[in-house]
Amino acid sequence: MAAAAIRLHRFGALAAVAGGAYFTIINNSSVASSDRGTGGAAPALAELKHKISDPFATVPSRVVQEAALIGSSTANPLDILVIGGGATGCGVALDAATRGLRVGLVEREDFSSGTSSRSTKLIHGGVRYLEKAVFNLDYGQLKLVFHALEERKQVIDNAPHLCNALPCMTPCFSWFEVIYYWMGLKMYDLVAGRHLLHLSRYYSANESAQLFPTLARKGKDRSLKGTVVYYDGQMNDSRLNVSLACTASLAGAAVLNHAEVISFLSDEGTGRIIGARIRNNLSGKEFDTYAKVVVNAAGPFCDSVRMMADKEAKAIICPSSGVHIVLPDYYSPEGMGLIVPKTKDGRVVFMLPWLGRTVAGTTDSNTDIIMLPEPHEDEIQFILDAISDYLNIKVRRMDVLSAWSGIRPLAMDPKAKNTESISRDHVVCEDFPGLVTITGGKWTTYRSMAEDAVDAAIDSGKLSPTNKCMTYNLQLIGADGWEPASFTILAQQYTRMKKSYGGKIVPGAMDTAVAKHLSHAYGTLAERVATLAQNENLGKRLAHGYPILEAEVAYCARHEYCESAVDFIARRSRLAFLDTDAARRAVPRIVQILAAEHGWDKSRQKLELQKTKEFLETFKSSRNAQFYDGKHN
Repeated sequence: MAAAAIRLHRFGALAAVAGGAYFTIINNSSVASSDRGTGGAAPALAELKHKISDPFATVPSRVVQEAALIGSSTANPLDILVIGGGATGCGVALDAATRGLRVGLVEREDFSSGTSSRSTKLIHGGVRYLEKAVFNLDYGQLKLVFHALEERKQVIDNAPHLCNALPCMTPCFSWFEVIYYWMGLKMYDLVAGRHLLHLSRYYSANESAQLFPTLARKGKDRSLKGTVVYYDGQMNDSRLNVSLACTASLAGAAVLNHAEVISFLSDEGTGRIIGARIRNNLSGKEFDTYAKVVVNAAGPFCDSVRMMADKEAKAIICPSSGVHIVLPDYYSPEGMGLIVPKTKDGRVVFMLPWLGRTVAGTTDSNTDIIMLPEPHEDEIQFILDAISDYLNIKVRRMDVLSAWSGIRPLAMDPKAKNTESISRDHVVCEDFPGLVTITGGKWTTYRSMAEDAVDAAIDSGKLSPTNKCMTYNLQLIGADGWEPASFTILAQQYTRMKKSYGGKIVPGAMDTAVAKHLSHAYGTLAERVATLAQNENLGKRLAHGYPILEAEVAYCARHEYCESAVDFIARRSRLAFLDTDAARRAVPRIVQILAAEHGWDKSRQKLELQKTKEFLETFKSSRNAQFYDGKHN
């Protein structure tokens, strides 16, 4: 009790310190944020917003994008060539293009094919980092939390159809925990300031049981005293990433997925990097692209890119594996997450509703950097064991619909004298002339990371942008004019025409589940998908129990650079992440539609089926897992 009292006293005393720091920082940041996107660029911003929100605007084709990259030369180079099509890379392309720079981006797989599609799906300020900042009197860490909370609100505002505020419940099994977490989360509200989503609050044990019916009220020698609920953001990560790529394309960037950098081009006199040799992985064609600056935003693979320029380059990535599992919707109520700040071994575990299912995780362990990381069975079991301690229902391994692993590219500053600089903060460096590397960070701060990288590229290449950074208040494609009730237009005005197994055309209702799904996935562009479903008889669902339509495959092939079945099941829709077995059943029809869109022959279709099968085997549902089912049966 004495130790607890000391901790509580210390927390209360330092709350005043953090509060004082808050007013200092918020006063400074309010000036900075209100100044963003100005400086004579208002007409350009208005024109750009109009272009992105034009309901008839379409992204340039792959042929056009590739031609723009090939069309560069030593005499007429791009300003910036970005390597990597994750959140940061696409963010860099959008930022640079909106500043009036000539930009190209290449991604060897697909947009969001790596870390950016395998995230926790949270847009958060870092409540755990706030605790560290207070107890360690770390003012720098506190500033990071301020910054992340500001960016959190902006990410949601810039893509409201893909992001939302999510209440998260923290269970308390002692009155000390009630006071401790209540004070900590009230400080989180304070730090958020004008960027606050909603106020946190305490709920009694009875109230908590009504809000979260599967939450256990009794455990081993403990009983629930109540919960504290606070708010963070949630997103559909890969669709947000694809939206960034498409928005950058509309803004003038030449973005090309399935295109790999195989070597750098350098100036014979100075040795400075002036471009890259690129291979189109779909056609096998190789070409040179010239640029004044190359930005390396390859995530976990940024060291391998740096080593193309300098074989002796010191590694700056410390990879960490994060495993997540997906469970049926009955594990968590719709619209309420559960976060346990400290399990028995000190890890954080969460359980969140996501796209009609429950996502749970996560692990944090050392890993090797590979293209398709797979979750280990002991990591899946750890998550199941951890959440079973807090639920009043049987937690079963057979309920796991999907399980995946992602690699967090934790960054070390190459100029740092020790490894203590490893953090969730990002690093921007130019340790080889003409190559600017941006890595580390987190989804929440992708926009400001991109801003820092473009600033560094401008300095490196002595570039002349026509505008300041304009991405702070720039809504992504599909966001302008979107409202939570927009789905009603789809439900009322469209019909899902579909072919039966016998080939007969039959109408189907654009039911609420489908209408909501389309509205949230595509924003104001959902009507385009609904029109396809109605006019081209593509209104059938791809998988039983999921509101994903055949029309989406055709739409994504035409308007979102969807070039393979894996692109669709993993990034354009989330079927592979939601339900591996449902995705497997849907693949033949997806390949059939893509074949019609892209003109594939029989051998290409067969190859697609094989590649998709191999990809889905890295997602460990209960069906394709090899496990001894002891506790969870």
